[in-house]
Amino acid sequence: QVQLVESGGGLVGAGGSLRLSCAASGRTFSTYAMGWFRQAPGKEREFVAAIRWSGGSTDYADSVKCRFTISRDNAKNMVYLQIDSLKPEDTAVYYCATTFSRYSGPLSYTDQYDYWGQGTQVTVAS
Repeated sequence: QVQLVESGGGLVGAGGSLRLSCAASGRTFSTYAMGWFRQAPGKEREFVAAIRWSGGSTDYADSVKCRFTISRDNAKNMVYLQIDSLKPEDTAVYYCATTFSRYSGPLSYTDQYDYWGQGTQVTVAS
């Protein structure tokens, strides 16, 4: 099993920045990649970014590519999501997730992931 705990969310004004963190524990040595998703009220959970533990290659949703940066610290089993130039439409609960499977393509679907954190709320005031 893997446990994931997100932190770093909060209330911020438009144009501001946040750095979200995800701490992974448990069977992390078997996991292949980490992802960030978000879910706004009344909407489906959507992919934001993903990063592979080995090599650090990344995937991004087109809608966030210029403003979001995913990174990882293998030694600490931590994954981060830097969000810049925040917009009100970025308001959502942000979830991190992990997968054991070594998919060859983008890791942008929720059913590719095996474990999820409880989420951290990001609210952007206009």
